Amino acid sequence: MPMYEHVFLARQDLSQSQVDSLAQEATKIVEDNDGKVMLTETWGLRTLAYKIQKNRKAHYVMLRLEAPGTVIEELERQTRISEDVIRFLTIRVDEHEEGPSVMMRKPERDSRDRKPRRDDN
Repeated sequence: MPMYEHVFLARQDLSQSQVDSLAQEATKIVEDNDGKVMLTETWGLRTLAYKIQKNRKAHYVMLRLEAPGTVIEELERQTRISEDVIRFLTIRVDEHEEGPSVMMRKPERDSRDRKPRRDDN
């Protein structure tokens, strides 16, 4: 079965419980149509690079899916209808990463890879 990653951005004025319910609705759509949600990650409220529909921030959520193409079409259709979702992107992947996504690992990677500054005085 094809594998996908579906990321959506929810409006900044939603509470975390409302964002979680949006993720549950997406999961329900996939599972009702013979797909599987392998992982759901909430990346939290993050600042956008530019305003989108008068929003400066958005709640980011990622779903790792295994589903046929028709399920993805239905998921995208329902997401497009939702007024709480300001952007979404679904991509097909060859295989899912093991463990957390790059967005969840980022803070530990930055501190580990950073080299000490050199004083040129």
